Amino acid sequence: MREAKAKWTPNTMSKTDDKFLSTMDIPEALKAIQYHRSFPQYEVTPLVSLKNLAKYLGVKNIFVKDESFRFGLNAFKVLGGSYAIGRYMAKNLHKDISDVTYDVLTSTKLSNDKGQATFYSATDGNHGRGVAWAASKLGQKCIIHMPKGTTQTRLENIRKLGATADITDLNYDDCVRLANKESKEDEFGVIIQDTAWPKYEEIPTWIMQGYETLSVEADRQLLAKGCDRPTHIFVQAGVGSLAGSVIGYFANRFKDNAPKMTVVEAGAADCLYQSAVKADGELVDVDGDLRTIMAGLACGEGNYISWDILRNHADAFVSAPDWMSAKGMRVYGVPLAGDREIISGESGAVTMGVLISALTRDDYKDLKDYLGLDENSEVLLISTEGNTDPNRFREVVWDGLYGLDEEPGAARYVDDHPGH
Repeated sequence: MREAKAKWTPNTMSKTDDKFLSTMDIPEALKAIQYHRSFPQYEVTPLVSLKNLAKYLGVKNIFVKDESFRFGLNAFKVLGGSYAIGRYMAKNLHKDISDVTYDVLTSTKLSNDKGQATFYSATDGNHGRGVAWAASKLGQKCIIHMPKGTTQTRLENIRKLGATADITDLNYDDCVRLANKESKEDEFGVIIQDTAWPKYEEIPTWIMQGYETLSVEADRQLLAKGCDRPTHIFVQAGVGSLAGSVIGYFANRFKDNAPKMTVVEAGAADCLYQSAVKADGELVDVDGDLRTIMAGLACGEGNYISWDILRNHADAFVSAPDWMSAKGMRVYGVPLAGDREIISGESGAVTMGVLISALTRDDYKDLKDYLGLDENSEVLLISTEGNTDPNRFREVVWDGLYGLDEEPGAARYVDDHPGH
């Protein structure tokens, strides 16, 4: 059976005036981490050095930011939703977010004075769970819509946090439109969505700034491990908000010598890759069912705030088939002796699958050469989620679902590291 191929393209787009890059600058990132530190549940997530894998693959080091520990929710998304809710509430108090802490936002006085808002959102799982968690902790209401194909496990994870949630017969992007419509019909409704459209820019920007907490942490952890600057960063994208946040942070951090930065999408929902191929600067939408095991990346319409950052600062865009994600999950879960195990879910592991393919396979050598991956490379990856869907996780890791063949369940062993 024929194997599905990854596709990639260099970034050949003309530059813009880069007006959104300043929203991801270092002072804004420090505001976000200060806010998150005020939560009693806050802990820095690990940065894992996979030294032995790096040696095996022929690079200097591979660092993985493991977001499976984030706030006990098994994914990074809570950083954005919680920060956007905090910024919204701070704005209503006529205060800067720097002056508003978890204790202030959860006070009885604030609840009595301001009442409750209802936060609406659409999600494939992790974003909605993060919004529901933050709304619950801060005493607010929450309504979440999920696209068709969402698993019952992901739905129940959100409902357990007190949110009203359902699985619709819509795709992700139509769920966003539904949540937006309902929020406008609710006197106290606010949509917390990690994508942007005309006249809806402020909250998506806050969400991206919230994600910067993980970049600040990773930056400091890299320094502590003796890496002054990663040479390469691979970051996954759905609508592109995380990618824009990470690439925006490191483009600001290393203005004169930025790392080579690559955006990775699910092949079934590769709107940013398609936009980069078209190369005229306009976003291309991808529609349909968007079927992929990478549920958190199944988004067909990009965030144009993030897109502006990416077209100015991303070096390459990759459209990855599902087997690359499955490959990454297995490599993380069964590490080389001496390396630490990482439990990474379908959306979390795809960048590892892409990196391994670029470093080991002749059919992806052009990507390796373009990015300049070699024995001096220090690579940063983000495992954005842990085992958020246990049934699917076992199907992939235990049962071989999505092996190198295109069709699910057709796993087979292939020696993809010739000469080693």
